[in-house]
Amino acid sequence: MRKISRLAAGISATALVVSGAGIALGSATATAEPATQPCVQSKHVDYNPGISSVWITHTYDKSVDVKDAAPGTLVTYKLVVGTTSIGNPYVNGIVDFPPLGFGKPVKAEVTAYHFGQGQQTNEVTVEPSGEGWGVNSTGWFVNSGNTVTAEFTYKVPDSIKAGQLVVSRGMQVHGTVGVGSEQHGMTVCFAGRNANPGEALLGSLDDGGLGSSQNGLSSTGSVTDIITDVIKNLIGS
Repeated sequence: MRKISRLAAGISATALVVSGAGIALGSATATAEPATQPCVQSKHVDYNPGISSVWITHTYDKSVDVKDAAPGTLVTYKLVVGTTSIGNPYVNGIVDFPPLGFGKPVKAEVTAYHFGQGQQTNEVTVEPSGEGWGVNSTGWFVNSGNTVTAEFTYKVPDSIKAGQLVVSRGMQVHGTVGVGSEQHGMTVCFAGRNANPGEALLGSLDDGGLGSSQNGLSSTGSVTDIITDVIKNLIGS
Protein backbone atom coordinates (compact mmCIF):
# COMPACT_ATOMS: atom_id res chain seq x y z
CA MET A 1 0.00 0.00 0.00
CA ARG A 2 2.88 2.32 0.79
CA LYS A 3 4.32 1.95 -2.70
CA ILE A 4 0.91 2.45 -4.30
CA SER A 5 0.38 5.66 -2.31
CA ARG A 6 3.80 7.00 -3.29
CA LEU A 7 3.18 6.02 -6.91
CA ALA A 8 -0.15 7.88 -6.94
CA ALA A 9 1.51 10.95 -5.43
CA GLY A 10 4.27 10.83 -8.02
CA ILE A 11 1.84 10.51 -10.90
CA SER A 12 -0.20 13.43 -9.53
CA ALA A 13 2.91 15.61 -9.34
CA THR A 14 3.89 14.60 -12.87
CA ALA A 15 0.39 15.46 -14.09
CA LEU A 16 0.95 19.00 -12.89
CA VAL A 17 4.08 19.23 -15.05
CA VAL A 18 2.21 17.79 -18.04
CA SER A 19 -0.66 20.23 -17.48
CA GLY A 20 1.79 23.10 -17.36
CA ALA A 21 3.50 21.80 -20.47
CA GLY A 22 0.17 21.91 -22.28
CA ILE A 23 -0.06 25.59 -21.41
CA ALA A 24 3.50 26.13 -22.62
CA LEU A 25 2.62 24.60 -25.96
CA GLY A 26 -0.08 27.17 -26.62
CA SER A 27 -3.27 26.41 -24.72
CA ALA A 28 -3.06 29.71 -22.81
CA THR A 29 -1.55 33.11 -23.33
CA ALA A 30 -1.02 36.19 -21.20
CA THR A 31 -2.30 39.62 -22.10
CA ALA A 32 0.33 42.33 -22.34
CA GLU A 33 0.08 45.30 -20.06
CA PRO A 34 -0.95 48.42 -22.02
CA ALA A 35 1.99 50.38 -23.43
CA THR A 36 2.10 54.15 -23.27
CA GLN A 37 2.23 54.49 -27.07
CA PRO A 38 1.89 52.22 -30.12
CA CYS A 39 4.81 50.00 -31.06
CA VAL A 40 5.94 49.90 -34.69
CA GLN A 41 6.94 46.35 -35.60
CA SER A 42 8.45 47.11 -39.01
CA LYS A 43 10.06 49.95 -40.94
CA HIS A 44 11.12 50.47 -44.56
CA VAL A 45 13.64 52.90 -46.07
CA ASP A 46 14.44 53.69 -49.73
CA TYR A 47 18.03 54.87 -49.87
CA ASN A 48 19.83 56.77 -52.63
CA PRO A 49 23.62 56.84 -52.21
CA GLY A 50 23.92 60.35 -53.66
CA ILE A 51 24.80 62.25 -56.81
CA SER A 52 27.46 59.73 -57.85
CA SER A 53 24.78 57.02 -58.06
CA VAL A 54 21.74 59.09 -58.95
CA TRP A 55 19.87 56.20 -60.61
CA ILE A 56 20.51 53.75 -57.80
CA THR A 57 17.98 53.04 -55.05
CA HIS A 58 18.63 50.53 -52.30
CA THR A 59 15.99 49.31 -49.88
CA TYR A 60 16.23 48.46 -46.20
CA ASP A 61 13.63 46.74 -44.04
CA LYS A 62 13.72 45.85 -40.36
CA SER A 63 11.05 44.03 -38.38
CA VAL A 64 10.57 42.19 -35.09
CA ASP A 65 8.53 38.98 -35.02
CA VAL A 66 6.39 39.68 -31.93
CA LYS A 67 4.09 42.41 -30.63
CA ASP A 68 4.93 41.60 -27.02
CA ALA A 69 7.31 39.29 -25.17
CA ALA A 70 8.19 38.25 -21.63
CA PRO A 71 11.67 38.03 -20.08
CA GLY A 72 13.40 34.77 -20.95
CA THR A 73 11.57 34.26 -24.26
CA LEU A 74 13.13 34.68 -27.70
CA VAL A 75 12.57 37.49 -30.21
CA THR A 76 13.91 37.69 -33.76
CA TYR A 77 14.78 40.79 -35.75
CA LYS A 78 14.74 40.45 -39.54
CA LEU A 79 16.92 42.83 -41.59
CA VAL A 80 16.45 42.84 -45.37
CA VAL A 81 18.70 44.59 -47.92
CA GLY A 82 17.60 44.95 -51.54
CA THR A 83 17.65 47.20 -54.59
CA THR A 84 15.01 48.36 -57.06
CA SER A 85 17.60 49.55 -59.59
CA ILE A 86 19.97 48.20 -62.19
CA GLY A 87 23.34 47.00 -61.00
CA ASN A 88 24.46 44.18 -58.76
CA PRO A 89 25.65 45.44 -55.40
CA TYR A 90 27.38 43.08 -53.01
CA VAL A 91 26.70 43.18 -49.28
CA ASN A 92 29.56 42.03 -47.09
CA GLY A 93 28.24 42.98 -43.68
CA ILE A 94 24.93 43.52 -41.86
CA VAL A 95 24.82 44.90 -38.33
CA ASP A 96 21.84 44.87 -35.99
CA PHE A 97 21.60 47.42 -33.18
CA PRO A 98 19.35 45.69 -30.60
CA PRO A 99 17.61 47.36 -27.66
CA LEU A 100 19.85 48.46 -24.81
CA GLY A 101 20.48 45.68 -22.31
CA PHE A 102 20.25 42.82 -24.82
CA GLY A 103 23.07 40.28 -24.87
CA LYS A 104 24.70 38.46 -27.75
CA PRO A 105 22.24 36.83 -30.19
CA VAL A 106 21.63 33.16 -29.46
CA LYS A 107 21.33 32.52 -33.19
CA ALA A 108 21.81 34.27 -36.54
CA GLU A 109 20.85 33.19 -40.05
CA VAL A 110 21.41 34.71 -43.49
CA THR A 111 19.29 34.04 -46.57
CA ALA A 112 21.03 35.06 -49.79
CA TYR A 113 21.30 34.15 -53.46
CA HIS A 114 23.89 31.50 -54.38
CA PHE A 115 24.76 30.99 -58.04
CA GLY A 116 23.18 27.80 -59.36
CA GLN A 117 21.27 27.22 -56.12
CA GLY A 118 18.99 30.23 -55.72
CA GLN A 119 18.09 31.61 -52.30
CA GLN A 120 19.72 29.59 -49.50
CA THR A 121 19.49 30.01 -45.72
CA ASN A 122 22.51 29.30 -43.53
CA GLU A 123 23.29 29.77 -39.86
CA VAL A 124 26.22 32.17 -39.47
CA THR A 125 28.64 33.39 -36.83
CA VAL A 126 27.84 36.64 -35.04
CA GLU A 127 30.57 39.11 -34.15
CA PRO A 128 30.50 42.33 -32.12
CA SER A 129 30.38 45.43 -34.32
CA GLY A 130 30.45 48.79 -32.58
CA GLU A 131 27.29 49.04 -30.48
CA GLY A 132 25.67 46.10 -32.25
CA TRP A 133 26.15 42.58 -33.57
CA GLY A 134 27.12 41.81 -37.13
CA VAL A 135 27.34 39.02 -39.69
CA ASN A 136 29.94 39.14 -42.47
CA SER A 137 30.73 37.63 -45.86
CA THR A 138 33.09 38.10 -48.78
CA GLY A 139 29.96 39.30 -50.57
CA TRP A 140 26.27 38.44 -50.73
CA PHE A 141 24.85 39.11 -54.21
CA VAL A 142 21.90 41.48 -54.48
CA ASN A 143 19.82 42.54 -57.49
CA SER A 144 16.24 43.67 -58.12
CA GLY A 145 15.01 40.09 -57.80
CA ASN A 146 17.16 38.89 -54.93
CA THR A 147 17.48 40.42 -51.48
CA VAL A 148 19.77 39.38 -48.65
CA THR A 149 18.14 38.78 -45.26
CA ALA A 150 19.82 38.52 -41.87
CA GLU A 151 17.87 37.31 -38.83
CA PHE A 152 19.14 37.85 -35.30
CA THR A 153 17.49 35.99 -32.41
CA TYR A 154 17.92 37.26 -28.85
CA LYS A 155 16.79 36.20 -25.40
CA VAL A 156 14.68 38.92 -23.77
CA PRO A 157 16.55 40.17 -20.66
CA ASP A 158 15.11 39.66 -17.18
CA SER A 159 15.12 43.44 -16.70
CA ILE A 160 12.25 43.97 -19.17
CA LYS A 161 9.02 44.99 -17.39
CA ALA A 162 5.36 44.56 -18.36
CA GLY A 163 4.16 47.52 -20.42
CA GLN A 164 7.69 48.68 -21.26
CA LEU A 165 8.40 49.62 -24.89
CA VAL A 166 11.49 47.69 -25.99
CA VAL A 167 13.02 49.76 -28.78
CA SER A 168 15.76 48.58 -31.14
CA ARG A 169 18.36 51.03 -32.44
CA GLY A 170 18.33 50.44 -36.19
CA MET A 171 20.76 48.70 -38.55
CA GLN A 172 23.92 49.17 -40.60
CA VAL A 173 25.01 47.71 -43.94
CA HIS A 174 28.48 47.40 -45.49
CA GLY A 175 28.92 46.73 -49.20
CA THR A 176 29.66 47.99 -52.71
CA VAL A 177 28.02 50.45 -55.10
CA GLY A 178 26.76 52.73 -52.37
CA VAL A 179 24.82 49.99 -50.59
CA GLY A 180 26.64 50.77 -47.33
CA SER A 181 24.52 52.84 -44.97
CA GLU A 182 23.67 53.44 -41.31
CA GLN A 183 19.95 53.50 -40.60
CA HIS A 184 19.58 54.41 -36.93
CA GLY A 185 16.02 55.59 -37.52
CA MET A 186 14.75 52.04 -38.07
CA THR A 187 13.71 51.71 -34.43
CA VAL A 188 11.14 48.90 -34.43
CA CYS A 189 9.84 47.80 -31.06
CA PHE A 190 7.70 45.42 -29.03
CA ALA A 191 6.04 45.68 -25.63
CA GLY A 192 7.21 43.85 -22.55
CA ARG A 193 4.70 41.68 -20.70
CA ASN A 194 4.49 39.22 -17.83
CA ALA A 195 5.24 35.56 -18.49
CA ASN A 196 2.24 33.33 -19.13
CA PRO A 197 1.90 30.12 -17.05
CA GLY A 198 3.68 27.97 -19.62
CA GLU A 199 6.60 30.37 -19.90
CA ALA A 200 6.83 30.54 -16.13
CA LEU A 201 6.94 26.72 -16.01
CA LEU A 202 9.73 26.60 -18.58
CA GLY A 203 11.65 29.17 -16.58
CA SER A 204 11.30 27.00 -13.48
CA LEU A 205 12.48 23.96 -15.43
CA ASP A 206 15.46 25.94 -16.66
CA ASP A 207 16.35 26.85 -13.09
CA GLY A 208 16.17 23.18 -12.15
CA GLY A 209 18.24 22.02 -15.11
CA LEU A 210 15.26 20.53 -17.00
CA GLY A 211 14.27 23.32 -19.35
CA SER A 212 15.58 24.30 -22.74
CA SER A 213 17.17 27.62 -23.59
CA GLN A 214 15.44 27.40 -26.98
CA ASN A 215 11.94 27.56 -25.42
CA GLY A 216 11.41 23.83 -25.82
CA LEU A 217 9.73 21.64 -23.24
CA SER A 218 12.83 19.91 -21.90
CA SER A 219 16.40 19.32 -22.94
CA THR A 220 16.34 15.94 -21.12
CA GLY A 221 13.41 14.25 -22.83
CA SER A 222 9.72 14.30 -23.71
CA VAL A 223 6.74 14.37 -21.37
CA THR A 224 6.43 10.59 -21.86
CA ASP A 225 10.04 10.13 -20.79
CA ILE A 226 9.43 12.20 -17.64
CA ILE A 227 6.34 10.17 -16.66
CA THR A 228 8.11 6.86 -17.36
CA ASP A 229 11.12 7.84 -15.26
CA VAL A 230 8.91 8.93 -12.33
CA ILE A 231 6.98 5.64 -12.35
CA LYS A 232 10.15 3.53 -12.61
CA ASN A 233 11.79 5.40 -9.75
CA LEU A 234 8.77 5.10 -7.47
CA ILE A 235 8.15 1.39 -8.17
CA GLY A 236 11.80 0.58 -7.69
CA SER A 237 12.08 2.49 -4.41
